[in-house]
Order: sequence, then C-alpha cells, then structure tokens
Amino acid sequence: MAMNLTIKNVKERQFPCNALILPVVEGELDYYSKISPETHSFLKKISTEEFSGKHNEVLLIHSPKDIKPQRLLFIGLGKKTDISPEKLRQAGGKAAAYLAERGIKKTGLSTSLIESLKLSSSDFIEGSLLSLYKFRKYLKKEKQYGIDILTLLAKPSQLLKEKLIWAKTAVDAVNFARDLINTPSNDMTPTHLAKTALSLRKKNLSVKVLGRIEAEKLGMGAYLSVSKGSHQPPKFILLEYRGKKSSSKIKPLVLIGKSITFDSGGISLKPSENMEKMKDDMSGGAAVLGIFKAVSEAELPIHIVGILPATENLPGGSATKPGDIVKALDGKTIEIINTDAEGRLVLADAITYAKHFNPSAIIDIATLTGACTITFGNEAIAMMGNNRELLDKIKKSSERTYERAWEMPLFDEYKDYLKSDIADIKNTGGRSGSLITAAYFLYEFAQDTPWVHLDIASTAWIDKEKPYLAKGASGIGVRLILDFIAKELKTFS
Repeated sequence: MAMNLTIKNVKERQFPCNALILPVVEGELDYYSKISPETHSFLKKISTEEFSGKHNEVLLIHSPKDIKPQRLLFIGLGKKTDISPEKLRQAGGKAAAYLAERGIKKTGLSTSLIESLKLSSSDFIEGSLLSLYKFRKYLKKEKQYGIDILTLLAKPSQLLKEKLIWAKTAVDAVNFARDLINTPSNDMTPTHLAKTALSLRKKNLSVKVLGRIEAEKLGMGAYLSVSKGSHQPPKFILLEYRGKKSSSKIKPLVLIGKSITFDSGGISLKPSENMEKMKDDMSGGAAVLGIFKAVSEAELPIHIVGILPATENLPGGSATKPGDIVKALDGKTIEIINTDAEGRLVLADAITYAKHFNPSAIIDIATLTGACTITFGNEAIAMMGNNRELLDKIKKSSERTYERAWEMPLFDEYKDYLKSDIADIKNTGGRSGSLITAAYFLYEFAQDTPWVHLDIASTAWIDKEKPYLAKGASGIGVRLILDFIAKELKTFS
C-alpha cells in the first residue's frame, strides 16, 4: 500500500502518532528541548555515546508522558556545514526504513530544523519513499511492509505541496522501473515489455510496437541480428508524449533505452557466474518507461519520444555468429566481432530511427559495458556525447539528484579501434578502451545530432544496500532525466 503524505500545521508535542521523526544536526540534540519540559529532561540524559547526530545515526525512544507522539525517532544529519539535499535523502531513507522494519505505521516529521537550514523537506521525503520499496511479487506469503501515513509538521504552502507531489511522482516512476527490472526474464519478455508500454497510453501519450516483419522492411539489420538466437519475437517499442502546451513546432527530445530482456552473450557466451543478473539488461528501457509514466501523470508541457529496441540475446542454431556482417538501418555494414557487444547494435538502429523525428537531442540510457563497472564500481554513470551544452545540463541534474554522471572523452583516435578490414565498422575494438569505444560506436550513428550516451552498467543493479536503495534494481536514470526535463529542457535549444 502506498504511503499517504499529509501536511499539518501543528506543534510536535501536540501531534498523535506512533513515532515522530526529529532530524538532528551533529552535536545539537538540545534543539528539541523546547518541545516540552519532560522532553528537555529526557534529552539531557542522552550521552554522545548513545547518539550525537552523526549522519544516518538513529535513536528511537519512548516519548515522555507530556507529549502526544508515542515515540521519538532521532535521525542524524551530520555536521551542519556538510548537510545537503542528498544527505537529507539518505537520512529520510534511513529513518523510514528503520520505522517500517519495526511495524510503525503512523509517523510524523518535524520540519522546523530542515527549514532553518534553508533546505527542503521534500528531499527527506523523497529518500523516505525510495527506501520503502520491496520486490516481493514472487514470495508465497508477502509480508506487509511500509508506513501508512507520514505527516509533515509544517505550515502548508503551494510550493511545498508541489514539491511533495513531484517527489512522489518521481519515486513512483523509479519504483515502476525497479519492478520491471527485478522481474525475471521468463516473465519479462520483449512482448511483456511492449504490453507494459501499451498500458501507459493516454490521450497525449501514444504507443506503437513494431514487430520483426516491420523491422525487416525498414532495414534494421543491426537490431534484428541480436534477436536471431531467441524464440521470443523482438519488439521495437515507440512512445510519443505531447504535453498540452507544447507547440507542434517544438523538436522532441528522444530517449532511447537499451531493452535486452535477457543477455546471455549469444554465441560469445558469458560466464555462468552472476548471469542471473542479466535480466537487468533492459534497465535503460525500464527507465524510459518510468520517465514517460511520470511526465504524462504530471502533464508536463513538453514533447518527448521514447524508443525501446527490445529483444533477447541468446545462443541458438540461427543466432548471429562472430565474423558475420550485418547492415544497419543507416546502410553501414558492421562486422560482428563479439555477439556479447549486442547493446550497441540495437542502439545503433534506434539512434538512426530517432533521427526521423528531427529531434532537438537524443539521450540513450544503457547497461552497455562491463568496463563501466570496472571503472566506477557502483558509484557513477559513464557519460559521453557530442554536445557541450547538453552534457553540462545533464551533469548539473546528476549532481542535484545524486545519480552522478562522469564524463569520459570521445577522442577521434578511438575511431581507429573500430576499423574493420571487411566492413564499414566492427562492433568492438577489444578490451583496450572498451568503455569509450562502445560509446564511439554509437557516435558513428548519432553524428551531428545533439546526443548523450549514459552507460548505467555500473549503477543499474546494487549488490549492497544503500540508505534509500534496496539490493537489486536501482531504477537509475529516472530521477536524473526527470530533473533534466523539469529544470533544464525548457532552456535547451
């Protein structure tokens, strides 16, 4: 059940709830002594060894008798000079998860300290909402988990209401994407992904699905070469959203999400260890669907197009083999050196197809390279592109959302890595520089169209729980691009 968010202009001592969350600056626990005389006495007894307000430090106590909350949950924000929107998100996630695990359903949040720091409580709430996600679809007995009500103790304002609505819309979109990614590939097939896209249709959001025959007629040889080893039919999924106030003359932003619903590597078979995680190879496509869900629900006045080239990459009697040559949608011939370098093949045809919309820009989101994980661990998105303004704007959004992107170079010399003796280009330049050569392959198809590539291979799946992200699918890219759309796209030309 989704958490119900409310705002009430009431004092902390007067709000009846199972637990009241009190954010604390490190070393300043006495900030809440003013709540009541008994609270003041309680706080004087707490030693710094028990709780000092270090970032994400938690202390839950039963309340003194002279106030209405049953419990007080102190959550540390860290040193005042270090507190940021991301620190608030993390603290919100830690606090909400802590209470949810203890079955506490009705909670409140004191916002006065956050407001005094000139920060927004919506960031704390965003972290809280993100932390309550659990994927339990396949459990025989699904344990009830979560917080039913979280009330912000604050003076209601239109701005705060709008920020909370946007935070909830964004988190719902992230969780929508996480559900898709976490679903095993026997259920999450290209057909199922297409049906999910079709379920998003609205008056201002159209969806079209091209099958194998349509793709063959168009000449999508690169995309179709990946699908040849699978019995599951490929689905080239197209979404288009036009906001009510968006002019028909405005060029659309095109979002492309890699949508390999399972990647075995094909004939160039991956090692068996961790192969079960390859259901996440459609994380880019899931992110794009999440973005469209949020944008249409918020009715943003923009024009965007989404492309999901969905297929499986499996070995089989009809599978593409190393050494084969295929022709892409733009007419280029590609020598297949490694069938596990399949993501760039489906994206190449998707980028070429995107140009039919005369886009203002193309952003592709893809779990593209193992080299990305080797380079960044689980901490950053690799970003490359051909347009300085677009790159800078996405970088700013990445800093605001903490879905951090780090730019890598696209030097002209990398083109030589992809030279083929018998085709226009080969699909991999080998291990040396493989994070960048994969992107350079895509650059060959984007050419002069403003384009940014986001390699999310290092961040799409989390093996170690984070303050507001559970293990498994992260849904990364959704909040990043939504922030870009909301804050930056209106000024992009």
